[in-house]
Amino acid sequence: MKNSRLVNFPEQLKELREEYGVTQTALAQGIGVSKGLISLWENGLREPTLSNLVALADYFDVSLDFLTGRIQD
Repeated sequence: MKNSRLVNFPEQLKELREEYGVTQTALAQGIGVSKGLISLWENGLREPTLSNLVALADYFDVSLDFLTGRIQD
């Protein structure tokens, strides 16, 4: 079984946020979490819950696979 950690997620989240021109504060308000939590995710210090991943994917209108940087063999 492969490591299931979200290795690419921090970079992907930050790139998406910057591409959309959204601040950490605005994103946090948009999905109902704290700005500090967004920062922790972007710095790879915490991993989001499934419900947070879904909220982020909905916010940016992307798939969970895209958001998490998942690559299928």
